[in-house]
Amino acid sequence: MLSAPQDLLRERLLRALSVPAVPSSDYDLNPAYATPVELRPAGVLAAFDRHGRLIMTKRASSLRHHPGQIALPGGKVDPGDANEIAAALREAHEEIGLDPAQVDILGTLPPHRTVTNFAMTAVLGLIQGDFCAKPEAEEVEEVFSVPFAHIADPDSYRIERRRWRGGWRSYYVAPYGPYYIWGATARVLHSLALRMTA
Repeated sequence: MLSAPQDLLRERLLRALSVPAVPSSDYDLNPAYATPVELRPAGVLAAFDRHGRLIMTKRASSLRHHPGQIALPGGKVDPGDANEIAAALREAHEEIGLDPAQVDILGTLPPHRTVTNFAMTAVLGLIQGDFCAKPEAEEVEEVFSVPFAHIADPDSYRIERRRWRGGWRSYYVAPYGPYYIWGATARVLHSLALRMTA
């Protein structure tokens, strides 16, 4: 059963999901770099615990894609996955030990194109009951949580840039304490924040 704060959080997230939105891309701020490619489907889980905190990970430095970065648990859609939601739940179970039965799925955000050519679908959910993370060491270096107030506030986000492919690449960031949330993760969360204030 959801606690009273989670009931309110559920209402806010469902209201945000009802706001019209379009797919986003790592190239939104850098359209000159975008080229047509076939994108591989992926799902990530944006799950809030019973305290209203978003569960996030720091990826292992040995991973092929986005090593050491702050991310939502998730990954590519495997042949055995029914869809991006199934992939996000499976990956969250593998990466941080979250039982899919604990997750109340609220909906999905529009797909986000990453520079690594994934069409990443963020799945919004609420974790029912207590959750004690069990990170899978080969994939996850750390599991931590970020307050809803930080995620939901558009002012938590800013645009930075760095050298990339011989030019400058701009991207969203939403730092929280020692955690540098940026790139695709910050972009989809920023889109969610805008929909919550619409």
